[in-house]
Amino acid sequence: MELVKEYGIELVRLVNEMSPYLLLGFLFAGVLRVLFPKKVITRYMGQRNFRSVLNASLLGVPMPLCSCGVLPTGIGFFKNGASRGSTISFLISTPQTGVDSILATYSLLGLPMAIIRPVVALVTGVFGGAMGNLADKKEGNTKPEVKSGEEEHDRSFRELFRYGFVELLQDISKWLIIGMLVAAFLSVLIPEDFFTKSISSEYLAMVLMLAASVPLYICATGSIPIAAVLLMKGLSPGAALVLLMAGPATNIATMAVIGNAMGKRSLWIYLTSIIGGALFFGILVNELVPRDWILESIPVDIHGALHEHTTGWLQWISSAALVLLIINGYVMKAITRRRNQVRNKTKSEHMKLNIHTFKVEGMTCSHCKTSVENGLKQHPTITEVLADPDQNLVTVEAETIADVNIQKTVENLGYSFKGRI
Repeated sequence: MELVKEYGIELVRLVNEMSPYLLLGFLFAGVLRVLFPKKVITRYMGQRNFRSVLNASLLGVPMPLCSCGVLPTGIGFFKNGASRGSTISFLISTPQTGVDSILATYSLLGLPMAIIRPVVALVTGVFGGAMGNLADKKEGNTKPEVKSGEEEHDRSFRELFRYGFVELLQDISKWLIIGMLVAAFLSVLIPEDFFTKSISSEYLAMVLMLAASVPLYICATGSIPIAAVLLMKGLSPGAALVLLMAGPATNIATMAVIGNAMGKRSLWIYLTSIIGGALFFGILVNELVPRDWILESIPVDIHGALHEHTTGWLQWISSAALVLLIINGYVMKAITRRRNQVRNKTKSEHMKLNIHTFKVEGMTCSHCKTSVENGLKQHPTITEVLADPDQNLVTVEAETIADVNIQKTVENLGYSFKGRI
């Protein structure tokens, strides 16, 4: 019973510490959504030069997209004419960090890590993009024509709040919850100075973090409390940085899609940039940045008593707001799913010949849903598309449509086509 109580205290402490920064990050994310429409991003990613690669990385660093959300966006840019280098740069830099995770990093890991993390994302993105452009030059590819098939979103204040506090929160809430639950569990379970006593080599710790992070998906924001707890347990800052880099940027599904959509050469460039960059910057941080400087910058004692300054009214109000917004997101998602089911059933009864349902795997968030729907709407015979990531289903309204056309579009976007239902 005492263990459960301690776990609850640790969990509340983490939520209180992160919630104000998360809410501010969601607000900034909505601002970015309104200020940077997709056509602007595509235009700046279309050239095969260093400027295009740098632009892609600069645009990617503050964007609050996880690896599942950035994948269809990046692959979509590539299929619509963005250069290989700028696409790789975007795919590397974007999931490592975002405006929400930068603020959350500051809340739990302090200012040094909040600065180091986006800088590393930018540099590794630029490096990977430059290697991608070099590979294109060796293959003798010509510069593509840039075009965008994406529909522009609303740019109003309503869209700002809808995206930041509803859509984005729906996308990351699952992994944010998992990250906090795991962090509190590790804080209670792992003994003090575990890493300094059990793993004597800092570089071995980096390799272990890399081996655990590369194949698995860890949300950029959800990885922060885990890294904070491990740092306080004795993990080196460099190894923590490896976790924060490789965890959000890579997973087995992402690697499979990039290899299929952009080729094995692009996949190797992508992996080399992330793995090499994680180890390089991890070593750099351990060698050049004093550990005490980073540890003393962490604004909360993960293991100490619940201090008065961490339970102020702002933290409690922010935590309550965050919990309510997460609950609202799940409720709205359930309502939307129910409405779509009723809508599909009604349409199927009145237009049985024109409704076609396909099984599509790999859709995990609202970005995936939008990408599939906008991609299929480009077919002239299709009048309406409804993608359901929760059920792995795509419903198409069309008088005539060949399955092979649906399959080609879906696979070009980076998803797995499983046939007609």
